[in-house]
Amino acid sequence: MTKELTTENFEEVVLRSEKPVLVDFWAQWCGPCKLVAPVIEELQVEYSDSAIVGKVNVDTQGKLAAKFGIMSIPTILIFNNGQVVDKVVGAAPKK
Repeated sequence: MTKELTTENFEEVVLRSEKPVLVDFWAQWCGPCKLVAPVIEELQVEYSDSAIVGKVNVDTQGKLAAKFGIMSIPTILIFNNGQVVDKVVGAAPKK
């Protein structure tokens, strides 16, 4: 199961992680987010030993969404050593 990320745990789980971190910014009402959700879960299982996979609910964690300039959802950010190294906006295939 993916880790729920909040303003309280984001720095520790994502920014201080020694592993790469995939962060899915999503909302319950978002249709494309629902399409991406199973892929995010697959990635969490597939990379459970080598990476962290987490989700940020933009409705309850608006400050985090604003901090990273999230304007559309789903948006997936990949962090490495506390820095954003890649970004995918919208529903995209697994690869």
